[in-house]
Amino acid sequence: MKLAYFKIEDFDCQETGKNEMDEDFLHQLDKLRAACGFPFHVTSGYRCPENHPIEKAKAKAGTHAQGIAADIAVQGGVQRRTIVKEALEMGMSVGVAKTFVHVDSRKTTPYVWCY
Repeated sequence: MKLAYFKIEDFDCQETGKNEMDEDFLHQLDKLRAACGFPFHVTSGYRCPENHPIEKAKAKAGTHAQGIAADIAVQGGVQRRTIVKEALEMGMSVGVAKTFVHVDSRKTTPYVWCY
């Protein structure tokens, strides 16, 4: 798989090193990065549902465990706003925190939440 802005290893599970990221999601994330115009640092990509502590605590695997989510570190409000705006325009769901923005491609109507 050829991505313009990322290496597949950027999305490895921090607990196991496994990586089951969805190829379509990664291409969508590449397009989001291009639209935003600044580098992304992915702080969380794939999360192994059996071994990652956040996923193990859930009754049902989340979007990270499905390979359709990433958390992107942000430096201030301008980056945060830009990612949110562009991701929503692309039909992604968005979670907003102080230090990162979560984006995913769940199959429901896109929505926004705060941590």
